[in-house]
Amino acid sequence: MNESVKNKKITVLGAARSGVAAAKMLKNLGADVYVSDSAPLCSKQEQAAELGRAGIAFEFGQHTDRAYQADFAVLSPGIPVRSETVQKFVRAGIPVYSEIETASWFCRSPLIAVTGSNGKTTTTTLIGEMLKAHFPHPIVAGNIGSPFSAFAANSDPQSPAVVEVSSFQLETIDRFHPRVAVVLNFAPNHLDRYDSYEDYLQAKWRITKNLQRDDLLVYNGSDEKLSEWSSKVNSRRQGFFIQQNPQAAAWFDGAALYVKGTKLLDVKEMALRGPHNYMNALAAALAAREVGIPVEAIVRVLRAFRGIEHRLEAVAEIDGVQYINDSKATTIESLTVALQSFDTPVVLIAGGKDKGSDFSKLNELIRSRVKECVLIGTAADKMAAAWQGLAPLYRASSLQDAVNRARQTARPGEVVLLSPACASFDMFADFEDRGRQFKSLVKKLQES
Repeated sequence: MNESVKNKKITVLGAARSGVAAAKMLKNLGADVYVSDSAPLCSKQEQAAELGRAGIAFEFGQHTDRAYQADFAVLSPGIPVRSETVQKFVRAGIPVYSEIETASWFCRSPLIAVTGSNGKTTTTTLIGEMLKAHFPHPIVAGNIGSPFSAFAANSDPQSPAVVEVSSFQLETIDRFHPRVAVVLNFAPNHLDRYDSYEDYLQAKWRITKNLQRDDLLVYNGSDEKLSEWSSKVNSRRQGFFIQQNPQAAAWFDGAALYVKGTKLLDVKEMALRGPHNYMNALAAALAAREVGIPVEAIVRVLRAFRGIEHRLEAVAEIDGVQYINDSKATTIESLTVALQSFDTPVVLIAGGKDKGSDFSKLNELIRSRVKECVLIGTAADKMAAAWQGLAPLYRASSLQDAVNRARQTARPGEVVLLSPACASFDMFADFEDRGRQFKSLVKKLQES
């Protein structure tokens, strides 16, 4: 594969983390790389400096004709396939591949890929911890925040890799071939980018495109659509279920987790809580068993794992009020899970860039569990229209205003919850930036 890119002209579209990592990987493999990003240079000074140090040519603020002088293009996930920029490559007959596709060409590790509408990062991280407990040099990368391209070329054939993959990344795969494909669930998401819910699901399902007979599909057997589609895949299949089922390879019986007839542990032994996390744990355990990780190592990880940053993350307790960072909750399903996790009144900070969500689906939870909704971002008006009369509403001018308002409203024993149910790009660089700003503001409250 090194020879297949050597001296090739390759344009990388987008200079976020995955784009810069792909450009550096391809440059190191002998390609003639050019990075093109429509964002102004003033907003990308750090990336420009990194590309300059690597000797990679670039442009910011536009996509000039130079960008289209390429043998193929590598697409960052933030750029829609249907955009005019990408379609110009398509019309010219220039192949366009995702960063995970390109990185996979150089990965020698057995590959586990994880997708789904919710729970991807938790499950990928869990699998990663299980791999680390048994293998010397596993890779944990992808949409989780560490670009696959940063690790693939130095991968170890003796240690598996696990990557989180989004629908955006899967849209432009070609030969991307996981040995284990994990599909956690289907739920409406990113409907601002797809013509229909079915189109979104089909993008997710591309993870199975290159599965072969000896590969494994791990799927949520409690999801009707997933069960139907999985039966048509030409590979081995193992389903995990919310309850015992004759077809179940793994299940949760209400008190304990089981894999292939063996009890793993009682869920009261786990730091993670909630049926959604028990399903994530079952998916991770099936993937881990497939690559040879002993049951004992899997159980140790499930007992110790306390979750990931920005997902129902406890930040502080101030005057008896808990502050929770759930910035990774970018869908109504994630917000549903968050609200169901607390049995005390919640002051909810929500909003951001709408992804075509129907916020009225949250009405009953807003009515029964939320003391006040503090709304931010461009989706605030849509949320307010859906939740009018269900709970008091406050429009915040900034995240700082939102945190200050929540501080005034919440009383001892209650919870301030940042769980936006929206993307972050209207106000923040990404959900991590949003979560870290929230934590910084809370820490300042604590210090004062």
